[in-house]
Amino acid sequence: MIGAFAGLVLRGGNRHVLDVGCGTGVATAALADAALAVTGVDLSPNMIAQARRLNPGLPFRAGSMLDLDVDDGSVGGLCAWYSIIHVPDSHLAAVFAEFRRVLVAGGFVLLAFQVGDEPRVLTDFDGQRVQLTFIRRQPGFVRDLLSSNGFRIYTEMVRQPDGDGLESTPQAYVIARRAA
Repeated sequence: MIGAFAGLVLRGGNRHVLDVGCGTGVATAALADAALAVTGVDLSPNMIAQARRLNPGLPFRAGSMLDLDVDDGSVGGLCAWYSIIHVPDSHLAAVFAEFRRVLVAGGFVLLAFQVGDEPRVLTDFDGQRVQLTFIRRQPGFVRDLLSSNGFRIYTEMVRQPDGDGLESTPQAYVIARRAA
């Protein structure tokens, strides 16, 4: 899906992309490898520090999905690769409105998220006590919310768990286009 998204953005003529909720920069690096001019943005300064260490030469900065601190209509694409799973439903419409604000007319957004009706709460990670909540959503809910915030669905896919034990739920991928 990242390759398909990159191709769409490149054809649109504006190669500037934000990887929102970039974490350690895995998707950021993949987008850069696809010839996009990408900047990783994450709320956590610790994630930004790790991303910079793991991906020297790529730009990263701390920031919120609710206020991306770029000009209106300035980016050709926006990737939220498993980052909306950390956004409560009550904030998701505002996040999508911010995505729409920063995208050029006809720009693309790529979302990846876990499918389900109940959140997953993680209390142990690599032997460390943590409190992480992963919000799972139905694709129809995300589709409807994108549509009501000025996007048209370009394509979507739901992939079932691959059986290796790492995934317990289906994974959804949506590419949507900002309406003019």
